[in-house]
Amino acid sequence: MDRVSSFDEPLKKLLGGATAKVMAEHLDLHTVGDLLHHYPRRYEERGKLTALADLPLDEHVTVVAQVADARILMFNNGRGKRLEVTLTDGSGRLQLVFFGHGVHKPHKELLPGRQAMFAGKVSVFNRKMQLAHPTYQLLDASEADEATEAVDAFAGRLLPIYPACKQLDSWRIAKAVDAVLPSAQDAVDPLPASLREGRGFTPLPEALLKVHRPQTKADIEDAKARLKWDEAFVLQVALARRRYADTQLPAAARRPVADGLLDAFDAKLPFTLTEGQEKVSKEIFGDLATEHPMHRLLQGEVGSGKTMVALRAMLTVVDAGGQAAMLAPTEVLAQQHHRSITEMMGELAEGGMLGGSDHGTKVVLLTGSMGTAARRQALLDLVTGEAGIVIGTHALIEDKVQFHDLGLVVVDEQHRFGVEQRDALRSKGKQPPHLLVMTATPIPRTVAMTVFGDLETSVLDQLPAGRSPIASHVVPAKDKPHFLARAWERVREEVENGHQAYVVCPRIGDDAEEAEGKKGKAKKKATEEDPEKRPPLAVLEIADELRKGALAGLTVEVLHGRMHPDEKDDVMRRFAAGDVDVLVATTVIEVGVNVPNATAMVIMDADRFGVSQLHQLRGRVGRGSAPGLCLLVSEAHEASPARARLSAVAATLDGFELSRIDLEQRREGDVLGQAQSGVRSSLRMLTVIDDEEVIAAAREEAVAIVAADPELEHLPELRTVLAALLDKDREEYLDKG
Repeated sequence: MDRVSSFDEPLKKLLGGATAKVMAEHLDLHTVGDLLHHYPRRYEERGKLTALADLPLDEHVTVVAQVADARILMFNNGRGKRLEVTLTDGSGRLQLVFFGHGVHKPHKELLPGRQAMFAGKVSVFNRKMQLAHPTYQLLDASEADEATEAVDAFAGRLLPIYPACKQLDSWRIAKAVDAVLPSAQDAVDPLPASLREGRGFTPLPEALLKVHRPQTKADIEDAKARLKWDEAFVLQVALARRRYADTQLPAAARRPVADGLLDAFDAKLPFTLTEGQEKVSKEIFGDLATEHPMHRLLQGEVGSGKTMVALRAMLTVVDAGGQAAMLAPTEVLAQQHHRSITEMMGELAEGGMLGGSDHGTKVVLLTGSMGTAARRQALLDLVTGEAGIVIGTHALIEDKVQFHDLGLVVVDEQHRFGVEQRDALRSKGKQPPHLLVMTATPIPRTVAMTVFGDLETSVLDQLPAGRSPIASHVVPAKDKPHFLARAWERVREEVENGHQAYVVCPRIGDDAEEAEGKKGKAKKKATEEDPEKRPPLAVLEIADELRKGALAGLTVEVLHGRMHPDEKDDVMRRFAAGDVDVLVATTVIEVGVNVPNATAMVIMDADRFGVSQLHQLRGRVGRGSAPGLCLLVSEAHEASPARARLSAVAATLDGFELSRIDLEQRREGDVLGQAQSGVRSSLRMLTVIDDEEVIAAAREEAVAIVAADPELEHLPELRTVLAALLDKDREEYLDKG
């Protein structure tokens, strides 16, 4: 076991407490192994300088450049000092700014002609790119002999640039890596020998040395090929084992019944199902008819008819004597699903009631805010089996909720549910129920193979007839304020034509403390260094401004998560009925809200939302016969990544294309990263978007290995590495699949 232990050694033993603390808190690196797997982001070559002309805004960068000039300026009537340094590298110029007491050391050291490495965050001030208070390392010392030494050490070397943070720059991380590099010899190799030799991979210790201290570019390529494979393979083995374990679980087969509820439902449908809906339903019915639990991911664009497919699966299970539960992330959504499902089913949803159909079953709603009497009745209907279908929020998972015979769980917008919740609901069946997960976020194939690798995937890619196109435009509120005025005119025109509109904001803004806290922070930030920072726009403030100003005379209402459920319901009902012209809301409307008469949407501070979130939001308009309009309002600088993201959303309605863009933009944290799992990503080298072949090949190998040896008894090294990868957090993350 010694071979693992040096990898498990805490960093503070080797690096000292202060450095180890910063690494743990800001980079989530705790052990020698963590640091050895913290790979360089790129490599600088001596003489090849980063093009200053191509610096990305708002990102932490490391550049090598020469000082062109440096000057101290006074401000505040001589009370404040500012050092401005101009750097050049032949491709462009960049300004550095140091304030206050921080000017003395750089003023002495950063003399014209000196060359250094600088690290900091790129911002814009007075329309110029700048780094404020960068850290730096001189590359040519002042004494002649020291200078030669420094240049020699640096010359001809590929200099690793590490993902860094404000508290610890790349070259200090490089020094720490030097201290732990000898431990690379103890790396446990997860790849079975036959696989490693068959594919001609570099041994793991060598790959780690090459990635951190390459002599040539070929070294880097070699190391990357090997390390990517390890990540893809270990992850795919974990997923293959999960799928294998699922096939070993027993489940009750639920087969369609002739002349039952499903046939009665299909007979009264006023339209025919799309080809896609037919195909996906067939896949689902096939899974339901087997004696181990279905685990299927149903992905489809907003409005592609997923609810219809899920409902038909639920009716099949009810026909076969079981019950189906649909789990929604919010009360608003649960109520909405309940409303639309009972409307779709008509008298079939009134089983056992007067005027109900003989085939019918009860469809009940269960949410946290229901009155006691209604709740008691719903619980009773579930335990007796009177209710075949239940729709609810997390309230469905509570201990008190008992089912007669739970056969199918449908989870809407799965990424909002934790593994514990899924398991708790699963444990309510006599045997594990079948599981259908629905998502409206289109997922590229590689992501489906990694993030959702334990689910079979079905895709609905046709939109039902009658959906209208949506025109999307970016409104640069800062550069062109008259564009924003025109946006509100467009909203007015839509309302005058008998339609309705949404205005979406990132924040609610009614919390005095929140407002105070934000104001204080905003004040602190708005120094000369960073005058642009302000809190995100808030629903209550914007609604107020619109009522008094641009949309005076129209009915403007608000909707957000902190309102009482009855209040929310009331607003939504009045909006759906056409009594409200404009709804100013947070992202509570992101999923499932269906008002065909709403044709316009204005998203404020659109750059504060992710690509797929914007796409989801936009899907709320253009649901009827009139064309939709989506305006993305932003103050982001024209050259910023945020603006590029918005232009991409405006340019295409194809969710799969956008999810690709989203991935490319987020590749630093990558798919299993912070954003989705709340735990550190296990993918440091693999970029899911580019490495489709690696992932597909690794998946094939993994499936074969797990089929031959499910417990990995003959592969102890692979077992060790899996155990390290699947520490509790990640195991749970994979479970969320």
